[in-house]
Amino acid sequence: MDLDQKKDVAVFRYGVINDFVGGIKLERGEQERLIREKCDRKWVIPHSNKTRIGRGCIFRWIKLYDESNSKLESLFPRSRRDKGKCRAIDEETTLSLLRLRKKNLETPVPHLLAGAKKEGIVPADIKLNLTTTYRLFHEHNLMDKKSSKPVDRRKFEAELPNDIWQSDVMHGPKLLVGDRNRKTYLIFFIDDHSRLIPHGEFYTSEALVPFIDAFEQALLKRGLPRKLYVDNGAAYRSKQLEYTCASLGIHLIHARPYMPQGKGKAERFVKTVRTEFLPYFEGKTMAEINIAFTEWIEETYHTRKHSATGQSPFKRFTSQLECIRTAPGNLKDHFRKTARRRVNKDRTITVENRLFEAPVELIGKRVEVLFHRECPEKVEIKWKEKSYGMLSQVDLNVNCRVKRNKNNQVELSGNKTIPKSGKLWEE
Repeated sequence: MDLDQKKDVAVFRYGVINDFVGGIKLERGEQERLIREKCDRKWVIPHSNKTRIGRGCIFRWIKLYDESNSKLESLFPRSRRDKGKCRAIDEETTLSLLRLRKKNLETPVPHLLAGAKKEGIVPADIKLNLTTTYRLFHEHNLMDKKSSKPVDRRKFEAELPNDIWQSDVMHGPKLLVGDRNRKTYLIFFIDDHSRLIPHGEFYTSEALVPFIDAFEQALLKRGLPRKLYVDNGAAYRSKQLEYTCASLGIHLIHARPYMPQGKGKAERFVKTVRTEFLPYFEGKTMAEINIAFTEWIEETYHTRKHSATGQSPFKRFTSQLECIRTAPGNLKDHFRKTARRRVNKDRTITVENRLFEAPVELIGKRVEVLFHRECPEKVEIKWKEKSYGMLSQVDLNVNCRVKRNKNNQVELSGNKTIPKSGKLWEE
């Protein structure tokens, strides 16, 4: 309770006892009548939920006031002498619990208490309340699993355009997709140096497939970043994203769990979208919001001066184009899905429920197959980082007519001979 609150309480208490102090002498019957009257009535007591006052309180206030030579400060509420100490648990048990907690910050409190009772750290006759224990640990800064010490955080900014991209997902409004309303997600990338948005688009999912699609479009528009800074979602931890970034020379960086401060620029952009774009969007479909969002980005966000940089995102990004790495011509190949398979004895291999024929020399080998999700019939096969060309799907009717002559050459009916070194797959 602060000083102003204590003054309020003291003034109230004086108002209750002013009939009995200051040299006023009352007859015994009159004093008893006033005491009973004050005890029977309901009061609005400052900073308290109580509405009644007992006889003992009134006599105690009178005594304190008279013994202090009529000083109002004598009626101030007293601070607890055991302030900061837990009254429900004795001091020895409290110290034991604190020592145990310091050694086991990761252990849930209920499990910690169960273990403490089992090991005899907490006497069996003491009933520990979970709320009391949580309060005790919070008072001693022992509920932070990481550390009670403050973290040294500093603002940073990439030196050049495309040095660092941050990526995040914003939960968007429900919109009409097909014949029903579906929740949408804005997947976007932001350049750390200029605050330019390489690409942003609303999807019906925040999974890997839409993220990869947005990432590919961002690279086509603005070139390759040197680092990509993302959080720890399932899409960002996928093997495909790691492979794509590594093959393009992009360093994939994951933010520390429960530390959103590292992606402050992305978080700030989300706030801008929520306050400056969504309130003015009047469409109802996914196509409409993506058209409107692209127009807002290019015509408004990219062209106005950013408060942090003093320049528009587009001007700051294009002021040093010489350091931009353009996307390679075969960019799409870097986004292929990668899987590992073992070639069967009949040199077949199954990819996305399709049966393909592999080269004879790879029989029994564990190979790597690469293909696009949207085009799974085109599969490239690699072994020990060497490409063996594109696979062809198995034609069971053709295989039915395949025979081998005494030189182990493949013959098809009709006297057509294929050498042993020949291939029945595309190069």
